[in-house]
Amino acid sequence: MLDTNTLLDLLPRRMLAREGGPLYRQLSEILRRPIVEGVFPAGEELPKEASLAEHFGVSLITVRHALRDLETDGLIRKRSAKPAIVLPRETESRQSWQMANFTDIAAYAKDAALELLSYRREGSPLFHQYLSVRKGEPGYCLRSLLHSGNEKKAYINTYFPLDIGERLNKRDFTDVLIFETVQRKLGLRLAIAHMTVRAEIADEEAADILEVEPASPLLTVAMLYQAADGRYVELSVARHPADRFSITYDAPNDLD
Repeated sequence: MLDTNTLLDLLPRRMLAREGGPLYRQLSEILRRPIVEGVFPAGEELPKEASLAEHFGVSLITVRHALRDLETDGLIRKRSAKPAIVLPRETESRQSWQMANFTDIAAYAKDAALELLSYRREGSPLFHQYLSVRKGEPGYCLRSLLHSGNEKKAYINTYFPLDIGERLNKRDFTDVLIFETVQRKLGLRLAIAHMTVRAEIADEEAADILEVEPASPLLTVAMLYQAADGRYVELSVARHPADRFSITYDAPNDLD
């Protein structure tokens, strides 16, 4: 990893002038060249925004606009409270998740690791809305981070009704797939997962954990697991950085 001064020395030092076009566009082109040419390799951190602003004599707003352009083109990933990082060229295309059954769900977590953040009793309207819990009654929430190597794939909040959650503890969640822990530990068979996909923006908590900018787009997948006896026993809400993931499925034509 190169230090900030070395990185800045690899960039031309000149003041940008409006006569040459929008300042942010000039700056993004200056930064683009060493990234595309491999001078700044994948995994390298760019100089801090303040250092770039001072080096080129522009405002922080100009720097952030330029970095957004590079991020949109799949060249870098901005991170909350950290310098932007250069992405491997392969990541220009999003990872696609095919979903049709529990096997596909398991395939998504292959070669990934689950980092447990917390497990505690708490209140949330989601318990009443999805898990047939009386309004105002608390349940248990497991907060976790799914990652593969250095890539943070999803920030996951998993909710359990009180009588289910109190039979589990944080040490039980040894499987990457949380629903497998529920089946194994409680002897339940989950028959179906009802899936809802929606677009969200990252709040401060999700942005910090996923290392994205606050208000960045997220692809959120809520999976409501139903046991064989018809009872809803688990709700997992996974928030994915939207610029890196997509979901695909087949829709056969069943119209006459």
